[in-house]
Amino acid sequence: MALLRSDIADKFIVDRTKRHRNSDVARAVRRTRDRLAQRPGTLAFDRELLKLHAHAMTSSATSIPLLVLMIAIAGLFVGMSGDVLIWALLTVTCYAGLAYVAHRVGKTEMTKLDTTGTKRHFLFWHFVSGLGWVYFASMGCSECRVEQFPIVKAVVLLLAMAATALIASSLRGALLVTFTLPVAAYAMTSIQGWTPVEIIMIALLALSLPFFDYVASRLNRSSVMLLSFRSEKDGLIAELETAKSMSDEARRRAEEANLAKSRFLASMSHELRTPLNAILGFSEVMSSEVLGPMQNPTYRDYARDVHDSGQHLLDLINEILDLSRIEAGRYQLHEEPVQILHIVEECCHLMELKAHNKDLRIVQEFEPELPRLYADERAVRQITLNLLSNAVKFTPPGGEILVRVGWTAGGGQYVSVRDNGPGIPEDEIPVVLSAFGQGSIAIKSAEQGTGLGLPIVQGLIAMHGGEFQLHSKLREGTEAIAIFPLSRVMEVLPALPTRHVAVGGRRR
Repeated sequence: MALLRSDIADKFIVDRTKRHRNSDVARAVRRTRDRLAQRPGTLAFDRELLKLHAHAMTSSATSIPLLVLMIAIAGLFVGMSGDVLIWALLTVTCYAGLAYVAHRVGKTEMTKLDTTGTKRHFLFWHFVSGLGWVYFASMGCSECRVEQFPIVKAVVLLLAMAATALIASSLRGALLVTFTLPVAAYAMTSIQGWTPVEIIMIALLALSLPFFDYVASRLNRSSVMLLSFRSEKDGLIAELETAKSMSDEARRRAEEANLAKSRFLASMSHELRTPLNAILGFSEVMSSEVLGPMQNPTYRDYARDVHDSGQHLLDLINEILDLSRIEAGRYQLHEEPVQILHIVEECCHLMELKAHNKDLRIVQEFEPELPRLYADERAVRQITLNLLSNAVKFTPPGGEILVRVGWTAGGGQYVSVRDNGPGIPEDEIPVVLSAFGQGSIAIKSAEQGTGLGLPIVQGLIAMHGGEFQLHSKLREGTEAIAIFPLSRVMEVLPALPTRHVAVGGRRR
């Protein structure tokens, strides 16, 4: 017989409804972690640097050829021969080949990129493009009208070196491969005249080449840092995506577990209440000796204990069911116009006997002529009784409980219950407001409770759109305030005018 596996509850946090999303997230996390473990000079960064170099060469493919064409036009204008056109055509062709290689590398996928072979191709075409500058450095201009032509050639070479250092900074060694031979050719052709200006230009080019190479290396390091930051950003995004996926799955499981709990409690309410009612009824009959006296008085005491325990268990089940309905959103409010003063006054009368047994005094401070409230009467009664029950339970004998009903500053209505009991530490207030939560002082000094009274009050107030506040200080007391919003307060309508009937039966 095949084992049935549940697709709702599983041991691992995996969203079975989104298999492709989980696999994509896992691959992204694995890939970014591998990239974060890389250092400059390794395979992952070399590929990305080659991609950056290819993008730079394709995006600036017309910059240096445009400079070459402008130099050729200027040479023809000053009277140079057709050699400058041959040089321009050769140099533009070399740079076109370099741009073509960069375009092919840009179209290649990252995983299929051969770093060693691609770097060799780039360096080779940079060397080929440098041959054009060798031709330019060795050219002469005896017939042109420029007296300091070597200085002009040196300035042009400096401009080309600066542009190449900026464009080709992602590829180490590209500048040296391109302009080492042109600088040497310029030195060989200019040293023959041995003039001070030519010697100064040779020295300037010789010093500018390592300087621009240093600038290119710094730019290369900046590109590596940029790639590292991007890898860290991708890693953080992947980690956040994984955490979000796990959080969504955990939330889905919590919602399913909460729904299962609510269904269980709803289905078990009848099965639990039926035997409890029978226990309560039979134990009450036995303790009251309805069917005849009991010979042993101990049995009668046992019957009372059974009745009290059953009543406590029934109250606990009712509170758990109410809280589960509120949390599941299945608590139905039967809203109607209610007079909050009358409800709170009745609840105070109900708690007077219990307060009198503990030598407590309940003081009522009600504002007169409060308008009706559009609310659920049972919920308002339960809120008031829970607050009063907690106050009576935790107030020491001889204490006082102040119950107030009135207007809020925003135009709503409130019910406040204040006692002078032991109070609650500030750090334990969130515990007290949680389900089954009790403060340490309350556990030691008061009667044992279920810890569901205040969470039920919170839920019922929230369903009415109101707010629940709990203020407490140690050894001073606690004040619980249930606030109903202005939208729940019903306006007092003016009285309708009376209609008089005329003698002839006509109305005025």
